[in-house]
Amino acid sequence: MSYDTPHPSYPPHAAQPPSPAYPPHPSYRSHAPQPSSASSATSTSSPSYPTYPWQPPAPPEPGPPVRRPAREPLGHHSDLRVLRSAYRWQRRTATLTALGYFTLFLILSAYAPGVMTSTVTDGVPAGLLLALLQLPVTWLAIALYEHTARRHVDPLADRIRRQAELDARRGVVR
Repeated sequence: MSYDTPHPSYPPHAAQPPSPAYPPHPSYRSHAPQPSSASSATSTSSPSYPTYPWQPPAPPEPGPPVRRPAREPLGHHSDLRVLRSAYRWQRRTATLTALGYFTLFLILSAYAPGVMTSTVTDGVPAGLLLALLQLPVTWLAIALYEHTARRHVDPLADRIRRQAELDARRGVVR
């Protein structure tokens, strides 16, 4: 490769216009006049191009605001902890009602045989009466379980279920 001056037999280079120091802005479009035809003669609008092509275009119009949910999605909220706590209290209340009575019956049988063998009415011992009362106490425990479910646990579960459905419709990601 030689850095000598061009040989006189080569044709001289045509003068090229100087290239700009920076490329034209993307919003600048060159609108060269088009040959007119009969159908385009009815168009009276002039081409629009920026006054100063080196300036950045105006910022776009802001779109509609993005609605954020009023609360975090379920994965980041304490609703599930509250539901677990209410369910735990429900189980404890019903279980302690049924087992507490049965434990009382066993303790009386072991440590107070005089109370259990004493007659209440017409030869019916107190132990037999307390044993027969276990069935109504079990029903009471079941009724208490259902009552606490309807009053405390079910409203929480329904609220969480509705919120989860709403979050799913909105497309909120956990």
